[in-house]
Amino acid sequence: MLKKPRTVNLNTDYEIGDIPHNFYPRPHLKRDSFLTLNGEWDLSVLRGNNEILIGKVLVPFPVEAPIQSFSQNIELDDKLIYKRSFEFKKTNDKVLIHFGAVDCETEVFINRRRVGSHSGGYLPFSFDITDYISEGENEICVTVTDYTDPDELYGKQKKKRGGMWYTPISGIWQTVWLEEVPERYIERIKITPSLDSVRLEVFGGSTDKRLIFEGNEYTFSGNEFVLKIESPVLWTPENPHLYDFSIISGEDKIESYFALREVTVGKKNGQSYILLNGEPYFFHGLLDQGYFPDGIYTPKSEKAFLDDILRMKELGFNMLRKHIKIEPDIFYYYCDKYGMAVFQDMVNNGKYSFFIDTALPTLNIKKGLGRKRSEKKSRVFIESAKETQDLLYNHPSVVYYTIYNEGWGQPEKRVVDKEYELLKELDPTRSYDTASGWFKGVKSDVQSEHVYFKKVDYKVDRNTPCVLSEFGGYSYKVMEHSFNLDKTFGYKKCADKGSFTADLENLYTNEILPMIDKGLCASVLTQVSDVEDETNGLLTYDRRVIKPDASHMQAVSKAIYNRFGQKVK
Repeated sequence: MLKKPRTVNLNTDYEIGDIPHNFYPRPHLKRDSFLTLNGEWDLSVLRGNNEILIGKVLVPFPVEAPIQSFSQNIELDDKLIYKRSFEFKKTNDKVLIHFGAVDCETEVFINRRRVGSHSGGYLPFSFDITDYISEGENEICVTVTDYTDPDELYGKQKKKRGGMWYTPISGIWQTVWLEEVPERYIERIKITPSLDSVRLEVFGGSTDKRLIFEGNEYTFSGNEFVLKIESPVLWTPENPHLYDFSIISGEDKIESYFALREVTVGKKNGQSYILLNGEPYFFHGLLDQGYFPDGIYTPKSEKAFLDDILRMKELGFNMLRKHIKIEPDIFYYYCDKYGMAVFQDMVNNGKYSFFIDTALPTLNIKKGLGRKRSEKKSRVFIESAKETQDLLYNHPSVVYYTIYNEGWGQPEKRVVDKEYELLKELDPTRSYDTASGWFKGVKSDVQSEHVYFKKVDYKVDRNTPCVLSEFGGYSYKVMEHSFNLDKTFGYKKCADKGSFTADLENLYTNEILPMIDKGLCASVLTQVSDVEDETNGLLTYDRRVIKPDASHMQAVSKAIYNRFGQKVK
């Protein structure tokens, strides 16, 4: 927890509204019941034995976000204390409280009674507060501590931000909300599609259930139902077709959706590719950090997620690599609905070494050094990876997981291989990039390379899909739309829009297109937007400027798909 750093008064054009992020946050398990607790809370900190009032804090934005109105500094060892009152009309139903994400150690109190606790800063959690909540006015108190501990997941956060490391965040950064459910309610669903059917698994609820789909009602008993689809329409980024359905279980009813798609590996002309719906598919993508100047981890409005997706689609891209961050469900819903494939990174923990994890691999020394990892680090990482799989399982846009990025927190080979086998067994419906970029020799579904500072030209393993999981990183700084005036981070500096566009065009034309001839089936350009010191995005940090010429980027995208033999609209 640090002082809010600002050097330029950046601000996006989005409006917060009366209540920020006031939408139902769980589109795969939607009920009529929804009461948001987003908005103004009272914030104080426990510093030593003294509780110090800070002022009003706006949920769901982290305390370090420039959007916050208080001016006092938050110190590293402070315990955050959030409080607010809310009115509630009690019924005979159960009452659940949901937190999208809180960084990092959380305790929850309702009417001064402890409800429960949670550890970890990226994943949702819930509590049953039926016995704690009262008719009329209630008080909620949430305490949070965050030491940016390397044992815990931390992503791109660093206490001393700069370069490729960004401002750390603390506290509540996703929606807090209440819902009422019957005594026996549907706790979650698991959706497993094929090319002509979908298997629905329902956890919780009564024994007898009804599925409502396209005006028809299907009754079933137990927890599983397989629905055969006549004249199936398959999901692709070019045609992101979704099927809506609802399930009634006793007094409970949920609304949801699914898509029909399969992700596998297969060969064409002797070269292995990632197959989407049985056909080789080129994933033309970008690194997506998910940082915003006004809210850091949380944009002013959920529309910012959608605009990033649509702008990149307009430039011809069909995939985003969500880089070491897990977004709110709404981001993945927009990718499902509007057609953007997602390569999802697991969030790292463990220490980063510039010498081992960056310097040596850049010199092509990529064997890696097996590093032992504490029991806590191992447990936190693998349990969080499994929870990430559960969270994102139903999203058809998520087609690929990155387990480790450039060796960050990566343990010795035997441990990595076991983790790959476990995650692949738990969810075999996606492809897995075990060691994105370097440190070869571990089990993986793909040959994954990062190429900076030199030409993209390397030998392709014909028995493994070839993914260029990072490249580019060219910097063009639009001064009045940048985070600061002096520091600039990127891998090649471009003077203006024209040179930036030309350099990107040449990179794709002279290096990526020839790699497609060798068997390349996915590429990830760095990156969607500038982030703080990094000015290597296609968008400025405030999202107000698209930096390259759009028509040239569209032409590059068309050339890629034509070279691969992929039909696009």
